[in-house]
Order: sequence, then C-alpha cells, then structure tokens
Amino acid sequence: MSDTPPRERCSWAQGDPLMRDYHDAEWGVPQRDSRMLWEMLMLEGFQAGLAWIIILRKREAFRQAFANFDPVKVAAFDEADVARLMSDPGIVRAQAKIRATIAGARIYCEMAERGESFAEFCWSFTVGRTIKNPGREWIARSPLSETISKEMKRRGFRFVGPTIVYAWMQAVGIVNDHEASCFRRSIA
Repeated sequence: MSDTPPRERCSWAQGDPLMRDYHDAEWGVPQRDSRMLWEMLMLEGFQAGLAWIIILRKREAFRQAFANFDPVKVAAFDEADVARLMSDPGIVRAQAKIRATIAGARIYCEMAERGESFAEFCWSFTVGRTIKNPGREWIARSPLSETISKEMKRRGFRFVGPTIVYAWMQAVGIVNDHEASCFRRSIA
C-alpha cells in the first residue's frame, strides 16, 4: 500500500477516468504547436452545446474523419467529404460545424501562405505568456476571450464565440485555470 496521498484535482476531473487522464496530461499545458492549437479550437467548436466528455470520447473518431486534423488535407475537403462526415456516426454530425472546420482549415492555410504562424497568432494576445488566474472562481469568458473571438471572427473563423474561445484558452494553456488546490496548478 502506498503512503502517497491521493492527488487533488480540479473538481470537474474527479469522476470520469477519461476526463481525469485528459486533465492530468493535457488540459492547461501550454500548447505551442500550430496544428494542435487549431485541432483543439475546432474540437471546442464541435463541443458547443454539448459536454466536453462527448467530444473527448469521440476525439479519435474526429481525428480519423478529419485526416488527423491536417489543415492542408481538410482545406481540400469538398461536398463529398461533407456528405461522408454527415454519415459518420463516430463524430458530431452537425453540418454547420463540419463546414466551419473546413473553412477554418482554409483560413489556417491562408495564414501559413502569408507566413503567419497560427501558434504565434494565438499566443500574441498574451505576448507568449500563460495567464494564471487565482484558481478560486470559475468563469466562462473574459475580456481577452472576447478580443480573441472578435479577431478570429474577423478572419472568418466560425464557432469561436468568447465562451468557446475561453474554453480553448484553458485547454491549450493560454490561461491556467486549475483550481488552487489542484496538483496541476503549479506545473501546468
């Protein structure tokens, strides 16, 4: 029997083992890879109106359906791909979200063609630093998420409202919102 006390986690990660593993290994860890930042933004868009656990359980199916979220490949998707995705029971079959993901891939590629790194764009709003909130209260949006949302919408991204953007900021470590007692708070 171990003398190690159980780890304190954020309250939302207490029950489901998949949520716990996601929390412990990924959520809130600063992500600097452009493709992964884009993947997470697209998945957060699919999550709109649903629970994150639904998306997490379907994440591998999403990766298969969307060519491992390779923006170049997804940008080339056509109407046949939309039809294929709409018949895929492994993903959330919402046509507006599917089309938004394809459009988002095209925007990502246009940025890259102009020499603009998606990662640099994402982190430019915080000058490359993680914002560490007090860890005492839960918020769903912030003035910063409103600013990022507005800029993403201006560029043509969809399903990037301030609440979705804030959840994405938390997931990719732009914001550290681990609860004050959580073991990940100091190491995220």
